Amino acid sequence: MEIIAVYNIKGGVGKTTTAVNLAYRSAVDGWPTLIWDLDPQAATTYILRRDAHVDGGSKELIGGDSDTAELAVTTDHANLDLLPADLSYRRMDVHLNKRKNPATRLLKLMRPLQERYASVILDCPPGMSLVSENVMHAANALVVPLLPSPLSVRMLDQLFEFVTHKGWLDLKVLPFFSMVDRRKGLHVETIASLRERYPAILATEVPYGSAFERLTLRRAPIESYAPASAAAEVYRQLWREIDSRLQVAQMAPPVAEPEKVPDVAETAEPVPVSPTL
Repeated sequence: MEIIAVYNIKGGVGKTTTAVNLAYRSAVDGWPTLIWDLDPQAATTYILRRDAHVDGGSKELIGGDSDTAELAVTTDHANLDLLPADLSYRRMDVHLNKRKNPATRLLKLMRPLQERYASVILDCPPGMSLVSENVMHAANALVVPLLPSPLSVRMLDQLFEFVTHKGWLDLKVLPFFSMVDRRKGLHVETIASLRERYPAILATEVPYGSAFERLTLRRAPIESYAPASAAAEVYRQLWREIDSRLQVAQMAPPVAEPEKVPDVAETAEPVPVSPTL
């Protein structure tokens, strides 16, 4: 089961639009897909036309009294289920902090989903918190929408520093530019600068336009109502590029463990030691 988290420290960068459209594309490709709306604002839940309510709320969920697989509901789209948001998610950090091994709790809660889903997309709340730490620990890939602005430079620096500090070397961090307007010189300059510093940034760019904002009015993934549109094609390209990066990561050989240096007692003859450094 692939776990793909759509995340950014900042809000208002297109996380929900990205999560909904990637989840739909995963489902269309034939993968049983779940999108989990972790944001108490419940935008994904609203767009997919379901109620923002989880029986027992975040307290019972984090406590293990609720089964994540049983909390999932169907959507109007084949192969795509939703684990809705709940207003109580605003206190999820508090409930996580009370558990043993709080940074790995969400991963444990997602294990029952493996029997039902091939792909899980997480629509994450903004900020750097215990919830986001759980997300990064659980995810195979972190898809990061970036606005072409100087603040995105700072955010990306912070994110990579945090991931490196935690030692999550197997987490694929996949930033891409969102709400791009190439008529603006600042956008062009920021994109060029960040691509030079971070070659891992995806080639696909999501432009700014009303077609992407209309998703909220239509309350459906773009491809479901406008499959031939340029906006739908952008998310198909984005999904193909993410899928390609993950396949490359899966095919990469494991990092070789350093050769064991034989212990002095295991050698036939004593190992000479230099008297000087």
